[in-house]
Amino acid sequence: MKKTAAIFASVLVALIVIALIAVYAYWNQFVPVAAMAINYMRYLSAPAGTIVTERASGAAVEINAAAPSAPADASGDWPSYNKTLTSGRYAALSQINTHNVGRLKVLCTYDTGQYTGFTTGLIEVNGALIGTTEYDIFSLDPANCHQNWRTHEDYEPATPQGVNRGAAYMDGMLFRGTQDGRVLAYDFKTGKRLWQTAIADPKIGETVPAAPIAWNGLVFAGNAGGDIKGVKGRMYALDAKTGRIAWEFYLVPKTAGDRTRGPQAPSPLGLTTWNNAQGIPITGGATWTSYTIDPTTGLLYIPGGNPAPDFATGARKGANLYSGSVVVLDAKTGAYKSHIKIVPVDWHDWDVSNTPAIIRSRGGKNILVVTPKNGFLYGFNLSDHDLLYQTPVTRRENASATFSAGHAVHFCPGSTGGAEWNGPAYDPETNLIYIGEVDWCTTVTLLSEKSIQAVSNGKPWSGEASINPYNTWGRPDPFGNWAGWVYASDADTGTWKWRVKTNYPIQSGMTPTAGGVVFFGDMGGNFYAVDASDGRKLWGGKIGGAIGGGVITYTADGAQKVAVATGLTEVLWPTEIVTAKVVVLGLDTNL
Repeated sequence: MKKTAAIFASVLVALIVIALIAVYAYWNQFVPVAAMAINYMRYLSAPAGTIVTERASGAAVEINAAAPSAPADASGDWPSYNKTLTSGRYAALSQINTHNVGRLKVLCTYDTGQYTGFTTGLIEVNGALIGTTEYDIFSLDPANCHQNWRTHEDYEPATPQGVNRGAAYMDGMLFRGTQDGRVLAYDFKTGKRLWQTAIADPKIGETVPAAPIAWNGLVFAGNAGGDIKGVKGRMYALDAKTGRIAWEFYLVPKTAGDRTRGPQAPSPLGLTTWNNAQGIPITGGATWTSYTIDPTTGLLYIPGGNPAPDFATGARKGANLYSGSVVVLDAKTGAYKSHIKIVPVDWHDWDVSNTPAIIRSRGGKNILVVTPKNGFLYGFNLSDHDLLYQTPVTRRENASATFSAGHAVHFCPGSTGGAEWNGPAYDPETNLIYIGEVDWCTTVTLLSEKSIQAVSNGKPWSGEASINPYNTWGRPDPFGNWAGWVYASDADTGTWKWRVKTNYPIQSGMTPTAGGVVFFGDMGGNFYAVDASDGRKLWGGKIGGAIGGGVITYTADGAQKVAVATGLTEVLWPTEIVTAKVVVLGLDTNL
């Protein structure tokens, strides 16, 4: 009997060891499967969506229906990640409006059949609706969701996070990044791949998830992976016809041994703002969302990610330029023009996380609007970068507490809080800026400095002491102990006029229209239309899985439509386990 038990125990131990070896060998494949299993259990009792509107005292909003908008805004298309290169996201369409939006209904759905981090910023141009997943790019009929073509890319991703934030369009071509560090170009009509260019190294965890933008014969994209030890953020311009690298710009200091992939754009950046400990590589400043161009000046605005190690400043004393900044370059040459340091010293993983917007306010101000992960809305004078306002737009608690080894600190917004990959929108009729926010906090306990320094190059580098791999970027509050906010703030003063609170985080695109409606979705799969002037709910309902990607509106077959990317399933976010889908809504003509 004892011999049998010993044999059984030996076999059990051997099976456990084999399983652990298999998990280690296939870590990137294991993590998404494990995350989906955990999130499936969490969502068995997930609550229905709720929404509450609050209006500021005496905050009447004046509507100016004659407000000027950029010429491109008048188009019935949505041709770029944020509609226009200046990223305002306003659509001058009014067929769907405050009077009839209650008749909104789902017209058609396109199922990708994939479980993936579906954060694609949909675009609609020249009669086609374009979306991406980690591996695929597809073209749909924007009126009925019929698939025109779909191109699959078979490759090994650098990390377990299966995300891609969309494609760019220019001159009959489409452009996208991949999770193995490439930028790819396709024929718009057929989906045939035309060229590929590697701008990042997947062997050390570098990826290209950001949605490129295209202008003046160039495609602009950068690498992600700045939370991985040794990875440096860089920005690129590629020739749209050939994929040749026109220029490369290091967003943190380039040092001996760093690879050169193309002509180096002029930069004044040196080592003085880092002061790293000996043997500690400069790490961070990568980009993972999208970018803004001012076509009138030819200036490119780049949101710079956090420095690393994420939570530990001891190894990287100083301002850590140009991480945590909006970096301004000459789009044609890549030459440095200026920067705005948004997060002076970052120990919370508070990236400048989404695309800045360039707007002209009702008061005649040219403003750069920025909404990073730290929970503030910033307005800067575009000409001299003077700060006009800094308005809190989600819960902020314990944000100034310092971290130390062995001591747990709970802070808000957490490392997965604030404004994530979708940025602000501006409505010239209301003069309001709309931003969706994540109200979710994190607890961090630091490793010792010796342990932080001992992390190998190419490995996640946060400084967090937890042995649980899902808490690498800190321990988030329990599932459901979160919320979402939409803040509507005056573009001239930053003062909020109304705000909406939901019981799920808001990470979708924000889309105001000339019909007086703002569209957005939450991570519970609930989609809403609210009155642009006061936040009053006009329509709402669950239309699918988590909405963390594009919300766009356009005209197809003579009618205004709204397209939404639903079904985000991803390692860092507890969401309903469903396949990624594109949902198209429009007015019910039978009512």
